[in-house]
Amino acid sequence: MIADARAARVDRVTRETEIHLTLAVDGHGQTEIATPIPFFSHMLDALCRHANFDVTLDVRGDVEIDQHHTIEDTGLVLGQGLREALGERAGIRRMGSAWVPMDEALAFCALDLSGRAYCAVEAAFAKEEQGGLELDLVPEFFRALAAESRATLHLRVDRGDNEHHKVEALFKAAGRALADAVALDPARRGIIPSTKGVLG
Repeated sequence: MIADARAARVDRVTRETEIHLTLAVDGHGQTEIATPIPFFSHMLDALCRHANFDVTLDVRGDVEIDQHHTIEDTGLVLGQGLREALGERAGIRRMGSAWVPMDEALAFCALDLSGRAYCAVEAAFAKEEQGGLELDLVPEFFRALAAESRATLHLRVDRGDNEHHKVEALFKAAGRALADAVALDPARRGIIPSTKGVLG
């Protein structure tokens, strides 16, 4: 945890990836994101901007072997940063949802910062990659994000013909839902939003 109340720094170094993150939940959507997959960087930027997170993220990975390690580990690091920044999650709205249209595409995300990890993704893509991003790994990113943030995520793409539009709408929907869920609820100042008194 770093000095700001709702901020975190995460460094993950393995034989497969090296990732460095700073995350401020109460931000303005200011980002500096670099990954070896430009379209993935673009999607992460969209998610963080719509979540209003201030993020610096530097990702290096063995993409010459496969993109899986890089994309999954990025989800793990972002999820860990979110979990650490929120702490006990006292006073947050906890749940959020968003529909996001992007031209002909329409995507939805509902999430609960419940302390319990679960992820369901319904998205069919007509081709294997978009902008160099292997599209079968999009659900892997969100599963990793859910696992480390200990959140319940339900995501789906309802319609769309353009793969770029479908993926971007999905990431933006996740960002919008996160913005709602992490927001502080004035009626629950300092209260953990659970009948159990704890989240998890």
